[in-house]
Amino acid sequence: MPRVDINNSARFWQAPGMAGLSCLAADFTTHDYAPHSHEAFVIAVTEAGGSEFSSRGRTDEATSSVLLVFNPDEPHSGRMGRSERWLYRGLYLGADAVDAVKRALQLENTPYFTENAFGDDDLIAAFVALHHALETGHDPFEQRELLIDGLGTLFRRHGSGPARLSIAPRDQARMATLRDMIRAHYATDLSLDGMAAEVDLSPFQLIGLFKRATGLTPHAFLTQVRLKAASAALAAGRPIVEAALAAGFYDQSALTRHFKRSYGITPRQWVHAIKA
Repeated sequence: MPRVDINNSARFWQAPGMAGLSCLAADFTTHDYAPHSHEAFVIAVTEAGGSEFSSRGRTDEATSSVLLVFNPDEPHSGRMGRSERWLYRGLYLGADAVDAVKRALQLENTPYFTENAFGDDDLIAAFVALHHALETGHDPFEQRELLIDGLGTLFRRHGSGPARLSIAPRDQARMATLRDMIRAHYATDLSLDGMAAEVDLSPFQLIGLFKRATGLTPHAFLTQVRLKAASAALAAGRPIVEAALAAGFYDQSALTRHFKRSYGITPRQWVHAIKA
């Protein structure tokens, strides 16, 4: 199992035969996740110990009696808290995997979860079994059955809530401008003052707008955009240092630091997994 640092280990891989589905098996004793988001659904189960996680303005505990679910692009963070260890398994369902599951379940709309933590013993056991099956990779029939049954139960039992409330129309327009600006210039030296001036706000007002609209500060949001750009470059075969600079990071070590703080693994581990 590749080492993340002296006290932590993690393994990340693509689920065999299932496009858009990735798996993480982690054993952490010191790791803290910076505020971040994923383009995928995140489902996590704890096997030993636990951690604290923050999302939607509140902090809860991730333990073996809790199933964690985060919607795509939903910001969250985590830290060890009172526990000395956090042994957990995570599933990441990208758009391809979600579409395949929706077809299998005959769902028209993508479910949205209004809560992040669920205490259903049967669901926790189901996703632990699914993750172990995906790790061994020996029985595709069993893997698909566990996937469809587990997600079908989760989606239908808890995924019935509406999406997040919309922000005011004026703020929506400002955020559209800012998102376009970041997508076009993420690799340059964007400044807080320059972004604020672009939408006729003070820097303090800009920070408040980002928190209301995305749950992240402007810098954290920009970092997520840069990480996604770096990931795309790595997936295209570019060396890590080139991907880092092209995405706007100062150097390779900066990309590695932010990548590990957000995703729990290094860029090198991620590249190895997608090539496996």
